[in-house]
Amino acid sequence: MTAEWTKQGAVTGELTFDIAQDEIKQGLDKAFVKVRKSLTVPGFRKGKVPRVIFDQMYGEGALYEDALNILLPDAYEHAVDEAGIDPVDQPELSVESMDEGKPWSIKATVTVKPDVKLGDYKGISVPKQNKRVYVADVNKELDKKREQQAELVVTEDAAKEGDTVVIDYVGTVDGKEFDGGSAKNHSLELGSGAFIPGFEDQLVGHKTGDEVTVKVTFPKEYQASDLAGKDAEFAVTVHEVKVKEMPELDDDFAKDVDDSVETLDELKDKIKADLKKQKEDAAESAIEEAAIKGAVDNATVEEIPDAMVKSDIDNQMQQFLGNMQRQGINPDMYYQLTGTSEADLRKQFNQDAETRVKTNLVLEAIVDAEGIKATEDEIDAEVADLANDYGMEKDAVRRALTDDMLTHDIAVKKAIKVITDNAVEEKAAKKDDDSNDDQTDSAK
Repeated sequence: MTAEWTKQGAVTGELTFDIAQDEIKQGLDKAFVKVRKSLTVPGFRKGKVPRVIFDQMYGEGALYEDALNILLPDAYEHAVDEAGIDPVDQPELSVESMDEGKPWSIKATVTVKPDVKLGDYKGISVPKQNKRVYVADVNKELDKKREQQAELVVTEDAAKEGDTVVIDYVGTVDGKEFDGGSAKNHSLELGSGAFIPGFEDQLVGHKTGDEVTVKVTFPKEYQASDLAGKDAEFAVTVHEVKVKEMPELDDDFAKDVDDSVETLDELKDKIKADLKKQKEDAAESAIEEAAIKGAVDNATVEEIPDAMVKSDIDNQMQQFLGNMQRQGINPDMYYQLTGTSEADLRKQFNQDAETRVKTNLVLEAIVDAEGIKATEDEIDAEVADLANDYGMEKDAVRRALTDDMLTHDIAVKKAIKVITDNAVEEKAAKKDDDSNDDQTDSAK
């Protein structure tokens, strides 16, 4: 086969190639077998007419279209390999000639992956990450755990922010009650922002038994359009005021919240270790993200084909809806619950699609520049990780993913490691130096 590639634009061109006579003969034979099955000719049983009789009656040209359809996929694939191009969309095919006794000539208009001109991708400057854990961080986590263990106790004192009130309320607009505007024995934490702005503030300072008229204005963007922007009054009766009774910060508290510790100091040490791991993971992710962005910003991609952007959006949609499906939420249910549509979701993923495509192109170019390959051990490890993540058998993962898909993903991960390992963190800001006496740990 002789294939010739003529580039016409940044990402388009024409690929011309021939199908040789020996291949055409094989294609015609296969086409005849296919056609003969449904052919009825007087004097012959259905499906048994000889080839010579067929050619006499209909001519060999009657098989050309079927033969071309049989031959074209492999012929196009071989031409692509010979030309050394990387198509990203289905080609537009046209037949240049199908003369009897001569090779068939085909022309394909093809969109290909764009060329990437790499800039610096090693030594990328990234923001310094603060990985230290401070006393305040540990205390904040302890406060959260105390909040989780807190009990609500009825008080006769006036309600203050953070207290919970048990109320009846009836809402009216222009003197008329409206749907969803009434409730009995409703528990409301003041300051939670659960109600219309201004509602909770007007209950601060009131006690059990108080009757309060709360006046508010619905936000202009309120979800119920018939109430949006309107003034409303709520007749509120306060039945109870409850305060949070926080547990003592002692060894008993520590054992209650974590049965793997015996003392408060052990709990603090465990919280500190967890926070340190979280900060280190967050720092690693931030450095990786900044380093990749720097490498992408330094690279030049002349034009990104629409087909690649569409393919990225399709993949994002498939992954997202697949995750929803695994949680028992099918696409129709998701759209109904969120009040969105397929078009809305596509629009959402379209926002960063071009950036994702460019990033992947740059990472693939780095794979090529560094000569990165995936080993069999790395492929086995990747399959094991995927099987564990999705709760599948390794054999099932292997059947679902081609070697090309696995090696591509592994190679890209290794390219990211090259970028990240060679990134240079900027100097720490002065406020983050060792003089901070609130510091409990420093991870360098």
